[in-house]
Amino acid sequence: MTIDEIIDAALKEDIGNGDHTSLSTIPSSARGKARLLIKEAGIICGIDVAFRVLHKVDNTLIIQRILSDGDHVSTGDVAFTVEGSSISILTAERLLLNFMQRMSGIATTTNLYVQQLKGTNTRLLDTRKTTPLLRELEKYAVKTGGGENHRFGLFDMILIKDNHVDFAGGIANAIKAVEAYLRSKDLNLKIEIEARTLDDVKEILCYKDIHRIMLDNFSVSRMKEAVALINGRVETEASGGITIDNLREYAETGVDFISVGALTHHIKSLDMSLKAFN
Repeated sequence: MTIDEIIDAALKEDIGNGDHTSLSTIPSSARGKARLLIKEAGIICGIDVAFRVLHKVDNTLIIQRILSDGDHVSTGDVAFTVEGSSISILTAERLLLNFMQRMSGIATTTNLYVQQLKGTNTRLLDTRKTTPLLRELEKYAVKTGGGENHRFGLFDMILIKDNHVDFAGGIANAIKAVEAYLRSKDLNLKIEIEARTLDDVKEILCYKDIHRIMLDNFSVSRMKEAVALINGRVETEASGGITIDNLREYAETGVDFISVGALTHHIKSLDMSLKAFN
C-alpha cells in the first residue's frame, strides 16, 4: 500500500460516518491552534505523514513546520503548529499521533542500535517483521533512524531460509531450483541463503550465483570463523539472537550486515501530544 492509501484506510477506520463528539460539542465556525509537543527524548519521524493526515481531513488547515524527520528531540520541543477549523484538528489528532508515535519509536530504537555500530563497517538492517499494511511507514522510520532496509517483501529478493532448504531437500537442491526458476521467469533477483553451520557455509560457497550468506544464530566466535572462511567472496549477514547488548561484539567479527527484527516489532512508541494553545 502507498502512504496515501494507508492514511485513507486509517481515516475511514477512525472516522466512520463522522467525528460525532467534535461535531456535537464544537461550533462548525470555531477556529483554533494546536502544537505537536514532544514529551520524551528521541528521534522524531512521521512529520510529513502527519501533514498528509491533516490535509486529507481539511486542506485549508495552516501548518507551520518547526522540526524535520530525523531530528533529535527533547522533552518540551515543538515539532509543528497547525491552525484552522477546531473540529478538523480534533478529527485528525489521534491518527496523526498514532503514526508519529510509532514511527518515532522505531526511528529512536534504530538509532540506539546504529550508535553501537560506530567505528565498524557493519550496517544495520530491518526485517519483514512489520505491522501488516504499515511496512512502508515502518521501513521509512528505520531509515530515518540511520538503519537500512532489507528486502521489502517476498517479491524483490530471493531469501532461502532454513525451512526452504529443508522442504527442498537440502542446500544444493534449493539453490539449483532457484537458479532454474529465475532463468525460466527471466528474473534478475539477488540470492541470499541462510547457513546454520560452518559446513553449510562451505557448501554454499561452491555456488557462484549467491550474493549473500545469512549466518543465523551463530555465536560470536563461530561468526568470526564464518566471516574469515567467506573472506569477502560474498556479503555476510548476522541474524538471530542479536540484541543491543551484544550487537557490538557481532559487528567486530567483520560481518557486513546485522539484521534485527526488534527494530519494528519490539519497540516503545515515543511519547508526544497535540495540544491546543492561544
